[in-house]
Amino acid sequence: MQTTFFFFNYHPIYHLIPMSLALLFHRLLSPSQTYIIDFSCLKPPKSLRVPVSMFHEHLCLMKCFDKESVSFMTKVVTSSGMGNETCFPPSLHLIPPSSKHEDAIQESHMLFFPTLDELFAKTKVLPREIDLVVVNCSGFCASPSLSSIIVNHYDMRSDVKSYNISGMGCGAGVIGVDIAKGFLEKRRARSYALVISTEILSTGWYRGKDTHKLVLNCFFRMGCAAALVTNHGKAGTSQPKYHLRHLLRTQHTFDDIAYHVASLEEDDEGITGFSIERHVANVVSDLLRSHLKYLGPIILPWEEKIRYIMSHIFNDDGIEYVPDFKKAVTHLCFPSSGMQLIKRVGKGLGFDEEELEAVLATFRRYGNQSSASIWYQMAYSEARGKIKKGDKVLQLGLGSGPKCNSLVLECVRDFDREENSGPWG
Repeated sequence: MQTTFFFFNYHPIYHLIPMSLALLFHRLLSPSQTYIIDFSCLKPPKSLRVPVSMFHEHLCLMKCFDKESVSFMTKVVTSSGMGNETCFPPSLHLIPPSSKHEDAIQESHMLFFPTLDELFAKTKVLPREIDLVVVNCSGFCASPSLSSIIVNHYDMRSDVKSYNISGMGCGAGVIGVDIAKGFLEKRRARSYALVISTEILSTGWYRGKDTHKLVLNCFFRMGCAAALVTNHGKAGTSQPKYHLRHLLRTQHTFDDIAYHVASLEEDDEGITGFSIERHVANVVSDLLRSHLKYLGPIILPWEEKIRYIMSHIFNDDGIEYVPDFKKAVTHLCFPSSGMQLIKRVGKGLGFDEEELEAVLATFRRYGNQSSASIWYQMAYSEARGKIKKGDKVLQLGLGSGPKCNSLVLECVRDFDREENSGPWG
């Protein structure tokens, strides 16, 4: 084409046509990028606090637990490092706790609406501008669905798409972002997706005596997070905070031992509860190690990749080289139960206790909030002024199945500490 223009002595401006067409086709054929405009985390009212002393007192007053069960749960909570500011929904403050369907619906309203009201106010995006709603809640499945509750409350458009994810555990937040990413990549016009991560506790309280199932009563607490995702770097009135650089999902569901390490089942008395087996730490280690073997080649700089390869070629002492993931990411977020497990996972990635401050502080203040925890940890880092433009955040989600999901977010703008205090204000 260029030769034709030259031969017929066309005006030089016509030589730009092939290049313009090439750039246009490249833009049309390339998938859209994915950005996080902003996110919000619920700060439960202080009236819903569950100090450790109150937790123990309430357990003693519940006739469903024997002395051994009370002693076990009290020991787990006191040794975990969880503080006195964690919260239960109103239904679990009753003696005995109420776990009716109505309680779960009321809890969902307490979680969703304040969180989303704050997010819409922060981003100046209207509910009727939303194109996709994704809600992940592992233990409670309502009808109409939880996503329908949100669509109805905010009177969203008739063509809004909505999805409800259940049974995915603490790794569901990344899955929600993955669904939003797949949806937004196919759209050329500016579009918005809501990803809501939470756990409904009202129906998950276990009343039996099986210690494998009592663990869930000890660690999980009230929390909700919502992220606004878009496919444009300049999204209307709000410039995105983060650019999604990488997303990876792996699983060990094929392994029967790993598959049964965490599951919802009935005990010998017919009481349903979520059971966590004793070898869960080993399963988590294997799952995480396998996931990092896929994630490392994607995000690590070349010098770390070369060191890793060379360590396998010239490994005379049998010690496996652990890549330094701090050279690829600046901040690490992952939901976990207990200070020791947090430190163990962090050490495996090369992060010391000081660098795990956001993870440790979130567990101490809010407990395990399932898939919402990683957003509370990011909010902590933002509120403390630790996340700067150019920093990369690694979110790791470990869920039942078992599965390990991760995403890497790059901060693309600076923001004010005061306006982003959120649940840490």
